[in-house]
Amino acid sequence: MTDQTLIILGASGDLTARLLLPGLGALLTAGHVPGLTLIGAATDDWDDARWRQRVHDSFGAHGASAAAESAGQRPPATYTAPAASDVADRARWVRTDVTDPDDLRRLLGEVHGSAVIFFALPPAVTAKACEALLGVDLPAGTRLVLEKPFGTGSASAAELNALLSRLVPEEQVHRVDHFLGKSTVLNILGLRFANRIFEPVLDAMHVESVEIVFDENLALEGRAGYYDKAGALADMIQSHLLQILALITMEAPFTMAAAEFRDRKADVLRATRLWDDPATSSLRARYTAGDLDGRKLPDYADEPGVDAARGTETLAEIVLAVDTWRWAGVPFRLRSGKAVGDSRKEAVITFKRPPRVPDGLHGCDQPDRLRIGFGPDHLAIDFNINGPGDPFELDPVTLEADFGQGDLPPYGEVLRGVFSDDPTLSVRADTAEQCWRIVEPVIEAWHSGAVPLREYPAGSSGPTLPLPR
Repeated sequence: MTDQTLIILGASGDLTARLLLPGLGALLTAGHVPGLTLIGAATDDWDDARWRQRVHDSFGAHGASAAAESAGQRPPATYTAPAASDVADRARWVRTDVTDPDDLRRLLGEVHGSAVIFFALPPAVTAKACEALLGVDLPAGTRLVLEKPFGTGSASAAELNALLSRLVPEEQVHRVDHFLGKSTVLNILGLRFANRIFEPVLDAMHVESVEIVFDENLALEGRAGYYDKAGALADMIQSHLLQILALITMEAPFTMAAAEFRDRKADVLRATRLWDDPATSSLRARYTAGDLDGRKLPDYADEPGVDAARGTETLAEIVLAVDTWRWAGVPFRLRSGKAVGDSRKEAVITFKRPPRVPDGLHGCDQPDRLRIGFGPDHLAIDFNINGPGDPFELDPVTLEADFGQGDLPPYGEVLRGVFSDDPTLSVRADTAEQCWRIVEPVIEAWHSGAVPLREYPAGSSGPTLPLPR
């Protein structure tokens, strides 16, 4: 592997310290990226020493827990693997206005080997930085890495994609959705395509409904600056949950090569639409004051940094149809909420009831379900069997298996694809546009007031939509 330089634009932000650098530290600890140079860039008046301390701290957050787990010990105060420590010791800070071509030209002059530019920036600033890069000669093989959301709608996503295509080929653009790096999400592929007992019954003949839910018992946690402009629909459903839907519903690729895999995802997303009109197939709500796990939370509208006039939703739910031969007629509920009392992060495939249960068998009240959990990571199958007492009385039982965490955290997994020039886990341009196309009728209806903004007390389960039958 040749030498590479990772440039993080917006390196002083929360995303870099909380997710990106710990993922990079895990990747370096595993020995996957030899010869890496790390450069942080932003307008902040930092120096190399301050940047290196942030890198060491973020790397150590991963290294401490990883080392302790492998040794069966409590984490030490600090720990960084030698490979990660070396990168942190050599890391450099370059004060940069990311929208200034001269500053970017000077920044790229610091590159050793091939360049990877990570835009840890808000979408509008990312677009301006890309425009500024048009006037800069990029090193050969430069890869561009963008954080979701990719644009603010299908039109802006198409504009951004057209801009990116003027900078580098599509294969060198990595639109990062870290959910695709979660080991449990990737296990969906093995579950479906490597097990004959599941794949034949995952279709409209056997499946009643599918739910993909990410309800959190967390509130804003200091992220109002981003979240109040995004909301639950753009933050979770338009990106993460639609990617999971694609993995559950896509046809089997011939191989796991990037082109085949991403083609099959694109196919199924093109066939996805809102089940009915937004008034009946979407729901938006925001939390009011309440008790969440012993914490007293104020109204979302009163949280620091929130502009109540925006009407930002903290809970969103939509019902979709996937109009393919396999899935036509099956409703898909996608839902995400904050400050919800019962944390629930899973995909649930509910099967149709048997066409007839023989007279004399009692208690077949629970449908069969396949549940894939995203936190904690697990697989469960709910079904009915004859009970231990009366042999004609059916009892519900659950078979469960825990998934391992994987060798790398999600950001480490997606970064591995970036550094190895493998776009398999990156979101392709057409897919990014399709994800916006799917939710745009909902966004338009919400903005027009056609769907009222409901409320739910923090710590409650929140409202939900009835699934069509």
